[in-house]
Amino acid sequence: MLALEGIKILDLSRGFPGAFGTWILGDLGAEVINIEPPPGARALVVGTAQPLTAEEQRRRVTYDAINRNKKSIGLNLRSEEGHQIFYRLSEEADVIVEGFRPGVVKRLGVDYQAISKINPKIIYCSLSGYGQDGPYRDLPGHDINYISVAGALNLIGEAGRKPAIPLNLLADVAGAALYATIGILTALITRNKTGKGQYVDMSYTDGVISMLSFIFGAPYFRDGIIPKRGGSTLNGAYPYYNVYETKDGEFITIGCIEPWLWENLCREIGKEELIPFHFEGEHNTCPPEDKKWEEVSSSLKQIFLTKTRDEWFEILSQNNVPIGKVYSLDEVFADPQVLHRKMVIEVEHPTEGKIKQVGIAIKLSDTPGKVRSLPPVLGEHTEEILTGLGYNKQRIDELRQKGAIC
Repeated sequence: MLALEGIKILDLSRGFPGAFGTWILGDLGAEVINIEPPPGARALVVGTAQPLTAEEQRRRVTYDAINRNKKSIGLNLRSEEGHQIFYRLSEEADVIVEGFRPGVVKRLGVDYQAISKINPKIIYCSLSGYGQDGPYRDLPGHDINYISVAGALNLIGEAGRKPAIPLNLLADVAGAALYATIGILTALITRNKTGKGQYVDMSYTDGVISMLSFIFGAPYFRDGIIPKRGGSTLNGAYPYYNVYETKDGEFITIGCIEPWLWENLCREIGKEELIPFHFEGEHNTCPPEDKKWEEVSSSLKQIFLTKTRDEWFEILSQNNVPIGKVYSLDEVFADPQVLHRKMVIEVEHPTEGKIKQVGIAIKLSDTPGKVRSLPPVLGEHTEEILTGLGYNKQRIDELRQKGAIC
């Protein structure tokens, strides 16, 4: 048995954040159906690459882990036939996820108000940059825009330099996908109590602001302190929580916030005189003022340059010091801890043989997640899904000729 077995999700999101959220739910047992537009109904997409052959498309999607455990139906929601099919699917669905700009699903006739009349138990989740209301509602954007408005980007990077862009991990992955997943699961639990579905309005920006609550709370709202980039414990202002270059040009991370961990480090590197210089509460918001901190930082920088990254890890990891190697991606999946936790897995493919994918992060003792199927190509399950709804082959062929499906 899988934890979310019996839950059916229609994924309209067509973008990474929505797909990431439904990937998690699919790994845990939900049936996820990607509702994708036929080629002729697609909006403009990034890039100008030449169309791929069917064989190459199949090969490429195989490695796209966030679409595993999912089915794909090619459905033109701008057609009346496409509408009717979606409505039929909605009658049997538990969750719908969409990531269009606000107002688009209403124009398409597949918004929460329309679907909840068909299925009052539906959980309908909308992902958008700024939410479904407010002055920025219709403003286009991406992760970099949302984390800047939320105040996160201005805190990331070194003091005196421009902000460092943290990939698209904050807004897309955490602020949108993970928060939306929590919202969906919460709504499902609530439905078990009330028998009713509800609408989940998830803003990328709201999610990022929520994650900064530990900064907005006591430091800002209570004390009026505005933390600066590179000016506090968690963004590189102090030597006990920082990144250091090693003899071989690689890097290590040190995270000795607790005094006893800092003591362990100082003893192992032969610098017991630095033990008094450890974490204090005000470091969470204030940059160093005592010039002694510059000496401490400089001393550690010089010491860590005397051995290689792996040598330091071997020494310090054996002596209760929080140290990490700064890996390149190819090194991540050779690490013994990553391998032990099965965060890289091999899946059998009919033509590619054994392929590697990222493993399942959520470890459940009784109902663990499972890779049940590889990622589909566009429309791979259209006929199967429509047959399940009662459409015969003749009708399916007619819909395909009209461009309502693919």
